[in-house]
Amino acid sequence: MARVAFIGLGNMGGGMAANLAKNGHDVRAFDLSQDALDRAKAAGCLPAASAAEAVAGAEAIVTMLPAGKHVEAVYTDTLLDGAEAGAILIDCSTIDVDTARRVAAAATARGLMAVDAPVSGGIAAANAGTLTFMVGGTQQAFERAEPFLSDMGKAVIHAGGAGAGQAAKICNNMLLGATMIATCEAFALAEKLGLDLQNFYDIASVSSGQSWSMTSYCPVPGVGPESPADRDYQGGFAAPLMLKDLRLAMEAAGSTGADTPMGKRAAELYEAFVAGAGADKDFSGIIETLR
Repeated sequence: MARVAFIGLGNMGGGMAANLAKNGHDVRAFDLSQDALDRAKAAGCLPAASAAEAVAGAEAIVTMLPAGKHVEAVYTDTLLDGAEAGAILIDCSTIDVDTARRVAAAATARGLMAVDAPVSGGIAAANAGTLTFMVGGTQQAFERAEPFLSDMGKAVIHAGGAGAGQAAKICNNMLLGATMIATCEAFALAEKLGLDLQNFYDIASVSSGQSWSMTSYCPVPGVGPESPADRDYQGGFAAPLMLKDLRLAMEAAGSTGADTPMGKRAAELYEAFVAGAGADKDFSGIIETLR
C-alpha cells in the first residue's frame, strides 16, 4: 500500500480518507479543523500539522476542498513545490472546468501527473466507499489514480482530458437538480388532484415518468426507499451544494454559449430555496415550496 496525503476532511473528505486508511494506505491527513483531524485520527489516519507536512513523501495527493480558489491556492502554495516526483495529484473537489484545467496544466509543467475526479453519491456513499468518480486527465494519469479512487468508490470512469471530470459532474448535477424539481412538482400536483402518493409512486416508478429522483431519492416522506424526506430533509445532499453545482453549470453554459433553460430555472428556484427555508435542508426539501 502507499502513502497518501489527504487535504480537506469535511463531510465528504472525512469518509473518503477513512476508506483509504481502511484499505491499508498510510494516510497523512490535513484540515484546518481540529475536530476533523481528530475524526480522521480515530478512523486510522495520521493527522498532519500542515498541508506541506501531509504532502511530504506521498505517492498520491488527494484534495477535497470547497471551491476552485481553494484548490488553486493549495496547488500553488504547497502541492506543486512539495509533491514528490512521480506523485499523482487527485482533486476530488467540485470546481469550475477552467480552474481544473489550469491546475492540471501547472502540474504537468512541473513534471507531475494530475486528474480532476469529482464525485457523485453524497455523504453516505463517501462513508461507505461507494462513490462514483468522474475523472479528467491523460490515460496515464488516470491509470495512476484509478487504484486510489477504487479504494474510495464503486465506479471510476475516465471522462476524457483535463477538466472532463468536472464537466461531467456539472452536467450530471444540472440534470439532477432539474429532475428533482420536476419530481417534486409531479407529487405536489398528484396530491392536489387527490391521488394517494404511495399509489402514484407505484404507478410512476414503473412508467415513463420514472427517474432516479423518484425511485432512489423520493422527496415525499414514507414513500419509496428511505431518503432525507424521512428525516425532515436532513442529511443527504445539502441544497446549498446543489445550488453551487447549478451555478457552476450556468457559468459553463455562459462561457460555451449553451442554451440551458431548464438548468437556468432550476438554479433560480434553488437560489430562492436556499435564501429562504432551505439553507440547512437536503435539496429534495424544495418540494416544501411547491406544495
